[in-house]
Amino acid sequence: MTRKNTGRSYEPIDNQTLGRLGVLARADRTRFLASRPDYRGRLVCVALCQGAGQHFVDLARGRKGPNGIKDFDVWSFFAKIPGEKFPAYKRHVHVDFGPSTFGRWRDERPEFRHFTGRRVDLFLRDLDASVRADPVQALCRWLDEDRTGSQRALASKGVVLIDPKRLRGTIVWPEP
Repeated sequence: MTRKNTGRSYEPIDNQTLGRLGVLARADRTRFLASRPDYRGRLVCVALCQGAGQHFVDLARGRKGPNGIKDFDVWSFFAKIPGEKFPAYKRHVHVDFGPSTFGRWRDERPEFRHFTGRRVDLFLRDLDASVRADPVQALCRWLDEDRTGSQRALASKGVVLIDPKRLRGTIVWPEP
């Protein structure tokens, strides 16, 4: 369901949707890793964040929140390489989710006119965590730090794991 004038979808986000977002994020990471093979094997987790993440949290906790889905913000988090500045800190990629019950992204800027579905914004960050870190604990610790604008923005809304697959749909933030 899309409410008039908001452009937001209020359809629930299910496991299949999280899986599709995971596929889009994986394709983006593959492009990144082609130029930065030193980050292969360092993925800690992938999460749905901000408004769509909050929408998932609200529905999962039985709240009919006003948020809805404008777009999907998907973040891939890597274990930090000690002493190295993360090379994709400012990287931000937009892709098309494709046709779905969520409707179409309404932005008419030329770069988005060809989209047939919601926009998916893909981000990459590093966490001060080991490769074998517990994804929930590592992400909660990072969100709790409140050092950067990204941390504050993500901590202000819901965060839901997409990958690892065994934790798909786990609400990371806000903590229960």
